[in-house]
Amino acid sequence: MMDDPIVEEVRKHRQAHAAKYNNDLKAICAALKIREQQSSRKVVNRSSRLLLKKVS
Repeated sequence: MMDDPIVEEVRKHRQAHAAKYNNDLKAICAALKIREQQSSRKVVNRSSRLLLKKVS
């Protein structure tokens, strides 16, 4: 397996971000929700949708 410098950099940042919240997934998610609410960007709901079969 090759070492990819981009993947290594992403992993390094991910680990630093997780360490900031003491590797607590609930704290990370709460912080992301706060950041989402403070953002001026539109949040899109990508929940699953029921697909209906066409009746011929």
